[in-house]
Amino acid sequence: MTTINKAILAIIEAKPEHAADLEALLNSAVALANQEAKTITWYAFKLGDTRFGIFDTFADDEGRQAHLNGDIAKALLGKADEWLTQAPDIMMADTLAVKLA
Repeated sequence: MTTINKAILAIIEAKPEHAADLEALLNSAVALANQEAKTITWYAFKLGDTRFGIFDTFADDEGRQAHLNGDIAKALLGKADEWLTQAPDIMMADTLAVKLA
């Protein structure tokens, strides 16, 4: 099993009129995450009507940086001005403990 050492937590607030658009983008983005060899886990989730999040994990900084430069970030940031109330709150984390199965 690959060791998970790094993570990203992003909290995203959509404008009410674009919440469904953001939800659809996040639902479809799993296909892009599946193409990222260095992304170990990827979760998109909903925290409320207009508040969403993404949590993903990586073995190292190289994988994390590849993800930050990847297609999901480009798709999301390409719609940020139109769809979001503010820039996503993106937090980098080092994992302490992990249970997968």
